[in-house]
Amino acid sequence: MSRPSTPQRAAPPRTRSFLLRGEVHRPATLTVADLRNGWEQHRADVVFDCATNGPQHHRFEGPLLREVVSAAEPAFDARRRKDRSRFLLTVTGGDGHHTVLSWAEIDADFGDAPILLATLLDGGALDESGSQLVVPSDRCGARYISAISSVWVGACPSPVESAARG
Repeated sequence: MSRPSTPQRAAPPRTRSFLLRGEVHRPATLTVADLRNGWEQHRADVVFDCATNGPQHHRFEGPLLREVVSAAEPAFDARRRKDRSRFLLTVTGGDGHHTVLSWAEIDADFGDAPILLATLLDGGALDESGSQLVVPSDRCGARYISAISSVWVGACPSPVESAARG
């Protein structure tokens, strides 16, 4: 006599996370749900106009990169503009693609670029695929990073320091 088979349960959806690390006082591991629930969500309607695929229209929603990284407390003196302006951010995706941004690009006292860590793409949640870096001012999406795996924050060494070491 055979036993009835036990119904297979569907595996829960995979939730991707990324590390926020580097020269910060509060490193963190964040999911798309954390980004959605912890910060104000902003919207960016963008058009990629790349030679290979022609214009593509997308709507992204998510918190500002600046606000998320600020919560990790970067190790600069926030009162000193020149101290802030020497910091860089490296954003890496699940496929190894990465890009570098300067803190001055996103800081409200400098470039004030509304760069997002997207939680939604065209109305669809990115919980399973992972957050995406969105640079709305870019004409082509080369600095758009999918499935973010890490955001590193740190100071760029001055040329004087580099020359002394090397």
